[in-house]
Formats: sequence, structure tokens, C-alpha cells
Amino acid sequence: MAALKKGQKASAQSKPGRSLALILIALVALTGGMFASGHTTPRLGIDLAGGTSITLAAVPEAGQESAINKTNMDTAVSIMERRVNGLGVSEAEVQTQGTRNIIVNIPKGTNSEQAREQVGTTAKLYFRPVLKRDRSGAAATPDSGASPSASASTGSGEDADGDQAASPTPTDGATSQGRAVTEALKADPTPGASASASGSGKGAGGIEAQYAALDCTKPAQRVDAGKGVKPTEGTVACGQDSAGQWQKYLLGPAEVEGGDVDKAEAVYDTQGGAGWKVTLGFTDGGSKKFASITGKLAQKQSPQNEFAIVLDGNVVSNPYVRQALSGSAEISGNFKQEEAKNLANILSYGSLPLSFREDSVTTVTAALGGEQLQAGLIAGAIGLALVVLYLLFYYRGLSFIAILSLLVSAALTYVIMSLLGPTIGFALNLPAVCGAIVAIGITADSFIVFFERVRDEIREGRSLRPAVERAWPRARRTVLVSDFVSFLAAAVLFVVTVGKVQGFAFTLGLTTVLDVVVVFFFTKPLLTLMARRPFFARGHKWSGLDPKALGAKPPLRRTRRPVPATVGAVESKEA
Repeated sequence: MAALKKGQKASAQSKPGRSLALILIALVALTGGMFASGHTTPRLGIDLAGGTSITLAAVPEAGQESAINKTNMDTAVSIMERRVNGLGVSEAEVQTQGTRNIIVNIPKGTNSEQAREQVGTTAKLYFRPVLKRDRSGAAATPDSGASPSASASTGSGEDADGDQAASPTPTDGATSQGRAVTEALKADPTPGASASASGSGKGAGGIEAQYAALDCTKPAQRVDAGKGVKPTEGTVACGQDSAGQWQKYLLGPAEVEGGDVDKAEAVYDTQGGAGWKVTLGFTDGGSKKFASITGKLAQKQSPQNEFAIVLDGNVVSNPYVRQALSGSAEISGNFKQEEAKNLANILSYGSLPLSFREDSVTTVTAALGGEQLQAGLIAGAIGLALVVLYLLFYYRGLSFIAILSLLVSAALTYVIMSLLGPTIGFALNLPAVCGAIVAIGITADSFIVFFERVRDEIREGRSLRPAVERAWPRARRTVLVSDFVSFLAAAVLFVVTVGKVQGFAFTLGLTTVLDVVVVFFFTKPLLTLMARRPFFARGHKWSGLDPKALGAKPPLRRTRRPVPATVGAVESKEA
């Protein structure tokens, strides 16, 4: 039995090239994926790449000062985090400061400007019926293209025949349209703060006068449009169509709020050929409200069969309705992928429990972070150089295996970090760099454990090849226990911390896992192969495995005590 097991082990260890080939193939494949994706460097966090820091101050609505509390502030932070993460902006930090402020740090990079706009857009989300819309800044003419909107299950700003829905001109049905607007505003004939600054008056006539005077091409008027209007009041608003032209809207009271939306996703329609679209799911209460408003709108003509999705007084989309909808809906209209994801993100996370104003916006430069990174890299290079010098001095020829293993570990770490940027939003910050530097010591420690086990076996009088195989099981257990403790510490740190410290924990955990991979699939097979080379097998004085330099004992068989014949035969085989 003992001889059979020994033969099996020898057979298994006779092909270490398979493990080396496997890890090299994996490295080549990952490197190819990195170049194919176009992300050949890791994404950088705000401290290394620079970015924008935004301070938002909570503003209570009239008589609701108590609404500014820890619960609502924490909810707002959570929603803002999901907003920026939904856009793929990595390493964005959202945290409270004091009792009324929220600090948002957005690193420079893909979608960072879009994230800044959405984070600064802190008003509640509403679905309002469209009563009137026209091209702004010019005479009212037929619409040349509305923003993406809903059809039967939803649609685009086009009618059923594919023709673009036209906005009525001042002379096209002006009387009937004016009646419709007046009737729609009867529920709350006082537009309140939405009345124009020029004193156009109150009531339906006042808000229509404000609509007539509104010029959405002027930034000041866009910002003031609808400011301070309650959900139960009619209002005016601005929005851009698919051609980038400003349109002005006269809107009725809000029928559905952002909190009524349960979930929104951007999906690609592979069957209907409509391209990218946004699917909507509502809460039970929201479903009833949405069914009610779409049932009413479906019976009307353009543009009064549309509802505007309004965020911070800005119309982000104006879908038209073909039939009553409930429970779920789809918004389509020749969306690009980015447009669909942006709208889905607004619908999912657009409703905040508080209103905020932008107190300050500061551009963060990467100069300081760059200096710190340079200092950190210099420290890491010095540490790595000292490790290499120690290996060369103490292990001599064995240091060749250790240095190659360190290079393979570094290559895997770099490639995987580069790929994790576009896939999960990982960004490299200063603490993450520190985690990578600490990992050098962890990886080197694994090599040292294995090498010392091999040298111990040689000291006991064994030749190199048996010494490697006998040392491996003991070294393997030690390496696994050590790396498990490091990974557990990194995992706990990642869970209980926030912000940049998580970057340190993530990098430490990643490099710890890679250490196990490298030791098992590269270091051990490579040492097995090197043990067959005369330089190492014969214990050359520069190999680091010289029996005389290690103080090896005489062979075990020369000091064997007399034992019964049966047992002696077994020991002789194993020796």
C-alpha cells in the first residue's frame, strides 16, 4: 500500500509543467482582455485623479423644519450613493457633515460630470400631465422631435404612424386648448410661487401668462421655472428635446411621485427591435395612481396625452400614452444605452426625503495625491528592493524562484485591477496602494515558509527532490492558515469601514487570494522543476541548498536502529 501511494505521488509531481502552463495561460488571457477592453491602466480615485467636491445643504419646506433629522439625512445619503453608483462612477464618497450638510466627492472620469448633475439635482421626482408645450425662444411651431417618451406600453415622441407629435401653434386650436388648460388647473387655481415675477396675476390665467413669458433658452428663467411650487399646483418647466432644443411646458398638478416608483431598469429589446428602453415597476399605491392618470391621458390628443417626468423643475422625459397602464410600463423611443440608463437611474433614485441646495462646488486637483502616491511608490520600491536583497543574500539561487513569483503576482494584480475598474467600478486610491505594498510582505512570507521547510528536510539528510515533496504538505498548511487570517482581517475591515479604507481592505484581500494562487500554481511547480536541475539537485554552494552550508545530518539510514524485519522493510522503502 505504501509503495502504491508513493508511486501515485511521484506520478502527480512528474508533471508540474501543467500548473505552470495553466497560470501562464490565465495571465495571457487576462492581459489580452485588458487590452481588448481598452482599459490598460487601473482607474484612479479622487485623491489620485482629482475630481469635484460638492457641499449640499438641506432646505426644509415651509413649516417642516423637523424633517431635517438623522433618519432623512441618512436616507438622502443612501439615495445619492445609488445615483452615482448607478452611473458607474467609482470611489464616489457621500457622507453627512454636521446635521444639515452632505459632502459628495466625485472622482474625475467616466460619467463624473453626469453624476455631478444628478447629485446636485436634489428635488423630488414627479409625474405631471402635460397641458401645453412649445419650442422655447422662438415662435411656436410644430415640434421637431420630443424627448424620448412612452407608447402603448410606452413610446417615443412620435404618434402611432411614426409622424412626430406636433405641438399646437398659437392659432391651432387655441380656444379649445385654453379651455383644457383652465379646466385642468381648476383643482388648484392658485399657482402660488410659480406666478411670474412681472406680476402676471394668479389663477389659470396667471400661470398661462407665465408660460407665455417663459424663455427656456435663458438659464436664469430655467432655474426659476416652477421654483417653490407644491405638487398639488400647476407649474411651468423647461426641458430639451432629442435635437437638443429647449422646450417649455405647462404642466398640471402631480399625479404620481418618485416614491411611487418601485424599480426602473434600462434593458435592450431583442424581440421588438425598439433598441434600448426603460422598464418601470410601481408600488401598490403607485400602480393605482399611474393607472388613473394614464387612463385619462390615453383619451386625449397630443400634447395632452403626455405626462412629464419632472426632476428639480426640469422635464427629463415626456412620454405619451396610448392606453391605460398599471403595475408596470415601458418607456421607449430610440434611446441610446447611456440615455436609457440615465433615465432609469433618475426614476429609481430620483425621490429624496429632503430638498437640498448646492452650497459650494470645489474642484479637487490630483497634485497632492500625486505627490503622496509618488512617495508611497518610492517607499514600496525601497521595501521591495530590501526584500530582493535579503532573498539574494540568504537564499541565493532560490531567490530566482522567489523573484519570478513576485513578478507573476504583481502582473496578475495589475491586470485584474485594470479589469475591475470597468466591471465593478473599482478605483485605485492611496490606501489601496498601501494595501498592495503590504501584500509584498505577505507574498514573500509564503515563499520563505516553503523554502525553510525544504531546507529543514535537507538538514535531515534527504536529497532535494524528496525534500521538496515532503516539505510541501507542511508548508502548504502554514501558507493557507496565514493567508486565511490575512483575508479574514481584510474582509472584516471591508465590511465595517466606509470610503477609502475599503480600498485598502479590498486590495489586501485581493492580493492575499492571488498569493495562494501563485504559490500553488507557480512557486511550487517551478521549484519542482528546478529540483531536477544539477545546479540545485547537487546542492551547488550558490544554490541556497548546499547541504554542508545548511549543516545537514548524515543520511538517516546510517543511524537507523535495529528493528523487526517487517517494519524495517517498510522504513527502508520510505527512506
